Amino acid sequence: MSQDSLIKFQCRKCKQINYYSTKNKKTTKKKIELNKYCRFCKKHTEHREMKGK
Repeated sequence: MSQDSLIKFQCRKCKQINYYSTKNKKTTKKKIELNKYCRFCKKHTEHREMKGK
């Protein structure tokens, strides 16, 4: 994965970074929001793309 297209997903409840993924920044301008499993909350929560660096 190239560093310029790498994004982090942060849990909206506990604010922990749980997932990493890639995104085509030329075609996708909005921040991505997904329901993913948080191992800290121990349930499915909304995860939002985090601000880079």
